[in-house]
Amino acid sequence: MWRQSVVASPGASEQAAGSWPGYYNSLTLFSPARYSSLPGMPFGGDPDRYPHRDEVVTYLLRYADRLDADIRTRTRVREVHTGNGAFTLELEDGGRLSARAVVAASGTFGRPHQPDLPGLDTFTGQLLHAADYRSPDPFAGHRVVIVGAGNSAVQIAPELAERARVALAARHPVRFARRRILGRDLHWWLARTGADTLPIGRFLRTSPTQLVIDDGRYRAAVAAGAPDRRPVFTRIDGAKVTWTDGATEDVDAILLATGYRPGPRHSSSTCVNIDACRTRRCCPCWSPRSPRRWCRAVRR
Repeated sequence: MWRQSVVASPGASEQAAGSWPGYYNSLTLFSPARYSSLPGMPFGGDPDRYPHRDEVVTYLLRYADRLDADIRTRTRVREVHTGNGAFTLELEDGGRLSARAVVAASGTFGRPHQPDLPGLDTFTGQLLHAADYRSPDPFAGHRVVIVGAGNSAVQIAPELAERARVALAARHPVRFARRRILGRDLHWWLARTGADTLPIGRFLRTSPTQLVIDDGRYRAAVAAGAPDRRPVFTRIDGAKVTWTDGATEDVDAILLATGYRPGPRHSSSTCVNIDACRTRRCCPCWSPRSPRRWCRAVRR
């Protein structure tokens, strides 16, 4: 008899809560609890509230406890082999696992992305990614440039601006989406209209700009200049940045809220990578008539 196993990599938390314990302290979901639960276990509490990071961690740990699974954290899968109708997983600690199926669900938050910005590698101040940010306290009184225009950048910037002088730098304007429309959360409208499952991604030549889900606070903060909005700098000399208008200033820290990249794919051409597929309705190898069909995402 085969037993279900869940293996977490060393880059994840020691708990069965994925990356969530390591996110910044003030993080809240921008989707209500009713749209944030996993199959078989509602989030609990007010279904219309927006759960805090710690609530999500608690929920994931409770969910893991309900699973009939051998969960192994701090365990890296080094290689995946196929043979005799089964998979063999070679673990970094020398151990092995056998399985009838392997799903690479390592997520898209394991590899913080550092863009190729002019002079960034020569910056002498503090350089960090949003994945390393926890609270504004260490930056009190500092000049901080946040690079990015997505949800993390715009959520962190006003909080940080209460303790520091903050610039929000991006190549394009921040594009806001109202959290609630006619008294209903945006996710209610997406689910009701079916727009959340439309496979529009395959028809776009370029990825759409990420919208910042806002209840009005973030737009007001940006409009008030806390943070101040700027195009991305054109040059860095030591701790001095040069803006597009030619002005220069000393900067204490640059915080990159520039997203993540999916973890590496396994070499096996039959290993399923659900993160590469994103959602099965948007995956070209998924068919509503055969929902159990494996998505051979790694063959691309």
